[in-house]
Order: sequence, then structure tokens, then C-alpha cells
Amino acid sequence: MNVLSCSINTLIKEGLYEISGVEVGQHFYWQIGGFQVHAQVLITSWVVIAILLGSAALAVRNPQTIPTGGQNFFEFVLEFIRDVSQTQIGEEYGPWVPFIGTLFLFIFVSNWSGALLPWKIIQLPQGELAAPTNDINTTVALALLTSVAYFYAGLSKKGLGYFSKYIQPTPILLPINILEDFTKPLSLSFRLFGNILADELVVVVLVSLVPLVVPIPVMFLGLFTSGIQALIFATLAAAYIGESMEGHH
Repeated sequence: MNVLSCSINTLIKEGLYEISGVEVGQHFYWQIGGFQVHAQVLITSWVVIAILLGSAALAVRNPQTIPTGGQNFFEFVLEFIRDVSQTQIGEEYGPWVPFIGTLFLFIFVSNWSGALLPWKIIQLPQGELAAPTNDINTTVALALLTSVAYFYAGLSKKGLGYFSKYIQPTPILLPINILEDFTKPLSLSFRLFGNILADELVVVVLVSLVPLVVPIPVMFLGLFTSGIQALIFATLAAAYIGESMEGHH
């Protein structure tokens, strides 16, 4: 009996050890001091940031009273972001437009880069390049940044009275209200990551099976859903900020 018990314990320990060592995919790391930096995400994120900064610089390098071309497009995008921010946050939306706009544009361009840029032709020692939002590290970082933003918004507006929301409408709901603040970043990060990863996997599978015609409509659908995911993330971020400032939404 003791021999059987020891065998089971050994099997469990070895099994758990093997499970804990499983890694999904291969990644390319930079060793900086005592830290390992996920280089794939940094490289593609820098490309996205460069695209955004370069486009903005070209569009506003010679601003006109009556906008045309790129300036007109960027002013349309700005008005759209302002409308989303005002709808979700309310009258005090102004200071939050840059934050909401940055989230929306970064996620939008990141999502589209996965479908439009040939990341995979760039060879790495390990792993492969993909859209920044195709990595859980990026989406979790964006979600945590959103959490910091709405905590800051609530505390700056209400001070320590902000925490009274956890016992509203009754103190019995304290555990549930606290749990809600943990589930918000989880839902934001996994929703974005899951949708972008699933879209790229579907395209890869279809290209491998029927490489000529069928994947094209799916790729266009992926571009549409990628834009929707960016809008959903930015809208929810603005809604959380508005909720923390008003106490209800």
C-alpha cells in the first residue's frame, strides 16, 4: 500500500512538473541585466508607435484652416474619439480624450498590423513576430493601465470617499464589489487577446487548406472585427472612468 501511495505521489509530482513546464509557442527574449524582456512584443509595438507618430506628423506638418487629406482624416478620428469619450464619461471628458484616443489608435493599428503587415517573413532566432495585441502581455498591460486610470479618476474626483462605492447599496455587497474591480482588467485583456488570436489562427488554417480564394473574405472580416475590438476596448475604458467619477453609470 505504501509502495502504491509513493508511486501515485511521484506520478502526480512529475505530472505537475511537466505541466508547469509547458510553454505555448516559442518566444524571442532580450536579456537586460537580470530581466528577460519579451522582444517580439517590443519590436512590433515600436513599429505600431512609429506608424502612428509618422502618420500624425505627416498629417499636421502644415495645418490648414480648411482641412484636407490626412488632416481631415485625423480631425474626423479626433471628433469620433471625443464623441465616444463624452458619451461614456460625461461633461468632464476633456482631460481623458488623449488617453482614450491613445488606447483606441494603438489597439486599432496593432490589430490591423496583424492582417496587413507580413510579420512572419522576418526571421528571428526563436519565435516569430505577430501583432502586439496577439500577445497576452500587451493586452494585460493595457487592461491594467485602464484600471490605474479609473482608480485615479475616482480618487482625484472624490478623494477617499471613492471607496464608499464598495459598500453601496449595502455593505453585504463588499466582496462582490471588490471582485468586480479584479474582473474588469481580466475581461478586457482576455476578450481582446482571444479575439485577435482566434482571427489570426482562422486565417492561417484557411490559407493552409485553401490558399487561393476562401481566406480573402475571412481576412476582410478580420479587419472589421479588429476595428470593432479596438472600439469596444476604448468604449469600456471610458465607461469605467465615467463610472468611477460619477458613482453610477
